[in-house]
Amino acid sequence: MQHIISVLLENEAGALSRVVGLFSARGYNIETLTVAPTEDGTLSRMTIVTRGSDEVIEQITKHLNRLIEVVKVVDLTEGAHIERELMLIKVRAVGKEREEMKRTADIFRGRIIDVTDKTYTIELTGNKSKLDAFIESIDRVSILETVRTGGSGIGRGERILKA
Repeated sequence: MQHIISVLLENEAGALSRVVGLFSARGYNIETLTVAPTEDGTLSRMTIVTRGSDEVIEQITKHLNRLIEVVKVVDLTEGAHIERELMLIKVRAVGKEREEMKRTADIFRGRIIDVTDKTYTIELTGNKSKLDAFIESIDRVSILETVRTGGSGIGRGERILKA
């Protein structure tokens, strides 16, 4: 089962490396990883998307909590949460393809953020399945380049991750 683990950690050199090393040393796979400073410049929030049984995720959580730099760890999938991913996709848009590509982007609530004579760059946000569905809905030959952030998540309502 896929899990989204949110980690609040000290914003210092080597902290990211130690978290990734922990996964690597134990043979756990990280599907996606996003890290950025929080509203408190001394802390960063890391979102790790991984797969594993409840027992494996419990072990990962325990190991993460033992790291000195880690302030707090939460498995967002244990409760109500919001999950999003950002994708920038550059596509060929020439002739009659141009209007069709624009229409498809609109259907998926994407925004065309760059236009040339031959290409569109489209920004899409949503869960992984929405972004995958967009890719499936267009001609693969039209795709020139794709960049995805990986999953980010936040608890719903009163559920927060704070030090």
